[in-house]
Amino acid sequence: MNIPNEVGAAGPQNIAIQDYDYPLPDERIAKFPLPERDASKLLVYRKGSISETVFRNLAEELPQGAVLLFNDSRVIHARLRFTTPAGRMVEIFCLEPASPAEYQMNLSSREPVIWHCLVGNNRHWKGGLLQSEVVTPAGPVTLSAERLERREGAFEVRFSWQAPTPISFGEVLAAAGALPLPPYLHRDSEPDDEDRYQTIYARQEGSVAAPTAGLHFTERVFEDLDKRGVERLFVTLHVGAGTFKPVKSETIGEHHMHEETVIVNRDTIARIAEVLEQGRPVIPVGTTSMRVLESLYWHGLTAAEATTLHIRQWTPYEPHENEAPAVEVLRQFLRRLDKAGQSFVEGQTQVLIAPGYRFRIAGGLITNFHQPRSTLLLLIAAWAGQDWRRMYDYALANDFRFLSYGDGSLLL
Repeated sequence: MNIPNEVGAAGPQNIAIQDYDYPLPDERIAKFPLPERDASKLLVYRKGSISETVFRNLAEELPQGAVLLFNDSRVIHARLRFTTPAGRMVEIFCLEPASPAEYQMNLSSREPVIWHCLVGNNRHWKGGLLQSEVVTPAGPVTLSAERLERREGAFEVRFSWQAPTPISFGEVLAAAGALPLPPYLHRDSEPDDEDRYQTIYARQEGSVAAPTAGLHFTERVFEDLDKRGVERLFVTLHVGAGTFKPVKSETIGEHHMHEETVIVNRDTIARIAEVLEQGRPVIPVGTTSMRVLESLYWHGLTAAEATTLHIRQWTPYEPHENEAPAVEVLRQFLRRLDKAGQSFVEGQTQVLIAPGYRFRIAGGLITNFHQPRSTLLLLIAAWAGQDWRRMYDYALANDFRFLSYGDGSLLL
């Protein structure tokens, strides 16, 4: 589906973020999930019209032949709390692995690892090691944190641990850390969040925030999708803390978009190409899946022989003389992977989807309702144009719940 360029050939850099603001009362932010995942409301936007149903009826609302694309990343216990020798609390928020830089290698390591971290109450950490005693399935463990260099607003922190039997960092983190709920919930995680702040299909550990559009799915919804022949595909994007980063600049051109790690199997790319060739819509579940899907196009178009994905923030808005239909671009991508003998592609995407963006692959979107003045809201406006205001006005007037634990929408 091609969306007209609303901001001209210059791209979205001059978009004023104040134009993507709206009043969101605190009482409309869902602080806790509903008792049943699929009982949430579902706003349906189709050809400019707005209606509503409940999420468990999703299968009935999807176009014939639709394929859904899910992000199977799993949220890790990224918040660690230590006490300094002076009795001060320091919180370390693990953002992404630095050494080893690959998530699974890092989390499975039984040797010291390094992470990029935010440090709360950093002024109280005068230096040296911080230590915490942790009870794990392998027995009591002493976890140590050593602050290293500061890089781009975050610290490198080396973690080491002493245990009676060998244990991985992922296991230590699971026992020592806490689930990192979004800051706008203004509460600590509770036992119920351990289940409800994960999708039922989460498999690949690495996110510090849930891909929340997927929180509404249940086995019952999957069964209904199966009965209607709705195929499911999976990709991985490890959601970073940057997803909550507000746009503080007056225009989008001054905003630095965060990077996030992407992993996609070769067979998934091949299936997407086949589905598009058949004229069927690929509908991403969540803005993270949308960013992966569109990043595949830009990687296929611009990467030449490179097999490691790296999409910059403004790549889609630069002139590209070799633009081609998505199927052709994905086929080129597959030939490149096959030549390199790769069964998957991994890398980073920084892509910013804002009004003026023309969607190359996506045929719809399932998503929640997003914060004012956020890059996520810009993505919705890129898809629906100025109708984003109509949708959000409707949701506010009809008791929809907002943000991570809130209700959902299907945008066609």
